[in-house]
Amino acid sequence: MLICGIKVSHDGGIAVIDGNRLVFSTETEKIDNSPRYSPLGDLRRVSEILRSEGVEIEDIDRFVVDGWMRSTGDPWTVSTSDEGKPTVLPVAPYADGFLSNTPLHRYTFTAHDFSKGTRGYASYHHVANHLLGAYCSSPFAAQGADALALVWDGGTAARLYEIAPERGPVRLVARLLPFRGRLFALFCSHFGPFRAHTSQADPGSDAQQFRSIAGKAMAWAALGKVDQGAFPVLDTLLDGMSEEARESGLALGPKLTAERERLLPGLSDADLVATFQEFLGRALVSALTTVVNSRYKGRYPRLVMAGGCALNIKWNSAIRAAGLFEEIWVPPFPNDSGAAIGTACCEMVHSTEHRSLGWDVHSGPRLRSDRALPEGWTERACDERRLAELLHSDGSPVVVLSGRAELGPRALGNRSIIAPATEAGTKDLLNAMKDRESYRPVAPVCLAHRSREVFDPGGDDPFMLFDHRVRPGWVSRIPAVIHLDGTARLQTVSPASDSAVARILTAYEALTGIPVLCNTSANYNGRGFFPDVASAAEWGRARYIWSDGRLFTRPDQAEEP
Repeated sequence: MLICGIKVSHDGGIAVIDGNRLVFSTETEKIDNSPRYSPLGDLRRVSEILRSEGVEIEDIDRFVVDGWMRSTGDPWTVSTSDEGKPTVLPVAPYADGFLSNTPLHRYTFTAHDFSKGTRGYASYHHVANHLLGAYCSSPFAAQGADALALVWDGGTAARLYEIAPERGPVRLVARLLPFRGRLFALFCSHFGPFRAHTSQADPGSDAQQFRSIAGKAMAWAALGKVDQGAFPVLDTLLDGMSEEARESGLALGPKLTAERERLLPGLSDADLVATFQEFLGRALVSALTTVVNSRYKGRYPRLVMAGGCALNIKWNSAIRAAGLFEEIWVPPFPNDSGAAIGTACCEMVHSTEHRSLGWDVHSGPRLRSDRALPEGWTERACDERRLAELLHSDGSPVVVLSGRAELGPRALGNRSIIAPATEAGTKDLLNAMKDRESYRPVAPVCLAHRSREVFDPGGDDPFMLFDHRVRPGWVSRIPAVIHLDGTARLQTVSPASDSAVARILTAYEALTGIPVLCNTSANYNGRGFFPDVASAAEWGRARYIWSDGRLFTRPDQAEEP
């Protein structure tokens, strides 16, 4: 059975599952240098994307559309266009508890036929798509094991579910926190460099800018200090709001701003952001602790995490450090970039015997090869060993474009800019190249078997989803990947993996003894990954581009570096 999952709204895209194997997942932002968080666009893109992967739309057995939120009084719909004409698709509610209390309730609609042979489409709660996208991709599903699932994204309060494949359906265990995940971004939009977006606090024309706040604020918080004395003040402010105001989060920032000097004197904007981030993380851990202690005798074997809040490595690390769970799984696509995969998983679970998804993190779009490079660029053969030699001898950043793109928002070696981490100035250079703020960190990519030697705690972290510290003996050796607070957003790779970055890093370690390189995404600022070598060359800010055994050199550089 071929199942096509479709995400129409922001972070749009489609994913296809064949039986229980992910064939591909294409996010709209990764097509033709599109803006981050791009919606799907016209519904004809479904057939266009399918055809680009060698799949005809008539081959699809089931079409499934992601559930979504509604405006006050309106039914649950998502706005789009069909052959250029504005249209709306009715879809499932955003979360269970509205039309149905069943988390995996299946809704069917006949408002649109994606192909002549397939009547209408199904839809599942948006929260369910997060939940099953995370669980079905996990090693727990492959084992047929139970798990708890924490789902927290911008549009819903934090929820905890129990998934027990052998005992029956998914069930809601508890609503953990009384406010939506977007509260962090809404709060931060009133402080520091994010204040300019206050007018978009209920995102409108500049929604892309608003959606970028949470990730940037997580980094900017390193400029401040956490003041635990502010926690009771924040508690009081939230407790004094109506349930609706507390859940939406719109009122907290303005209320605190109006009475800031009386309530929290002496705290800088960065202090407030750092403090609020820590406040939310502790509230989440406290709520989880209460539930796990009361229902599961203080410990549960497995947890999966999903929703955009699972991209906050500070909160992820706090949950891991609490010791409530023996194992924690976060997929590389916990936010809406994985919604098309998750909605296809819902249909897979409903319509087949499968509960586990076979997938590869490099299942995004293939590199395009149909556009010529700008005049003057040279090209020559260069394997991974020779590229490692170039990194060591030259030290310049290299754009690496290899194979299929990564799933999710983080570059993991196939759409990356890599560079030696041995000079502190490399972080500033990479941020300047990408027009990024100076406080933004650059991630380290490290050989997995040496990660505990270099990082604390180290260990496997293939998708950059937890916090680590550089061990003292390595601080002076890899300063470019150390954030302002001394932490690092680590990515680990196995030398045995079939990836270009693993081979490059293995060769670099053999030359230098250092198992770490800088890794940041290869893209125009505010846009998805480069779709081809030509885009990176037109960007023109890197001397070198390497793509599957070929090295491309900018005209102002010597042909043989």
